[in-house]
Amino acid sequence: MRFPGWMARASVLAAVALGVAACGRGGGPAGGERPPTLVAVEVVKAQSVPNMVELPGRVEASRSAEVRARADGIVERQLYVDGTEVEANAPLFQIDPRDLQARVQQARASLASARAAKAQTSSLRARLSTLVQRKAVSVQEYESAQASFRQADAALMEAQAAVDRAQLQLDHATVRAPIKGRTGRAQVSEGALVSAAAATLMTRIDQVDPAFVIFNPSNISMNELQRGVADGRIDVGDNKQVKVTILLDGGERLPTQGVVDFSETAIDPSTGSRTLRARFPNPDGRLLPGQFVRGILQLGSIRNGTSLPERAIQVGEDEASVMLVNDENVAVRRAVTLAGQADGRWVVQSGLTPGDRVIVDGWHKIQPGQPVSIQSEPIPKAKAKAP
Repeated sequence: MRFPGWMARASVLAAVALGVAACGRGGGPAGGERPPTLVAVEVVKAQSVPNMVELPGRVEASRSAEVRARADGIVERQLYVDGTEVEANAPLFQIDPRDLQARVQQARASLASARAAKAQTSSLRARLSTLVQRKAVSVQEYESAQASFRQADAALMEAQAAVDRAQLQLDHATVRAPIKGRTGRAQVSEGALVSAAAATLMTRIDQVDPAFVIFNPSNISMNELQRGVADGRIDVGDNKQVKVTILLDGGERLPTQGVVDFSETAIDPSTGSRTLRARFPNPDGRLLPGQFVRGILQLGSIRNGTSLPERAIQVGEDEASVMLVNDENVAVRRAVTLAGQADGRWVVQSGLTPGDRVIVDGWHKIQPGQPVSIQSEPIPKAKAKAP
């Protein structure tokens, strides 16, 4: 018997479907269920970990100087480029010196006149000194000559001081950098009139190597730290130096560490905070005055703290979390609070208890609620394939 073509094709498709179903029912292990994923875990235990505190901070220059006019006159030239590094005593501006030079010449003329007057009175006193011994002149005339000599001597010193002052004002016509540092934008331009009496601001210089970072922790947190040290929870050791790591924009870590070199004893009544100052080497100028950063301060160590390898932490936008293995060997996610990094490990402030089994390798292959199999040795990292 011959069947139509469409019936023959339908029979073949039905046979294929039955074969696939049969394979699905008896083909895979454990009735088609996936085997548990192998993971490596680390058991949380209480141990001594760094006491990391993260605080916002503001960068300040270690030395700042406002360069102001110390002579009157018109600015002729700006001798530096805005924003460049200058050495101490480097010339920054040139003020028109002609008027000041004339004052110096006038003072020197007065000095020459005073010297001539002193020489004259000195000669007269010497002659009268001989004559008074012979009683050729009266004692009163001799004493008058001595007084004239003293007055001439005082006038000479006054004239010398006037020359020194005039010369100093002339020197101030060349405005120089009081300290080494980075210059700011010029506040005056060529042709501007500056005044010594008004102390006209001309520019500013900031020394940013080293740089200071100012932190303002609350007095409550500082008292809590002191209580932790007193009751033995926190160990500061013999070396009470507090190291600081800076986090720049985007979480980038500054490669150099600083140390806290000043702690204010007074409390700001408006904010209830205290002031800590950290000192940082800043040879490349990454830290700029006024810049806001975040600092991680290592305030001793916590005697019974917890920490995990960096690779075990899943850091999201809103929170950090880890993957745990519960008593039924099922993966569960748990949020944790981090308190900074040290020696390649995250210090965990809260969210874990001793005995928790945290997945450190393989967590990216599983989802919460999925059964896992614990591997005694860490999972080796995949080797890069040869090109």
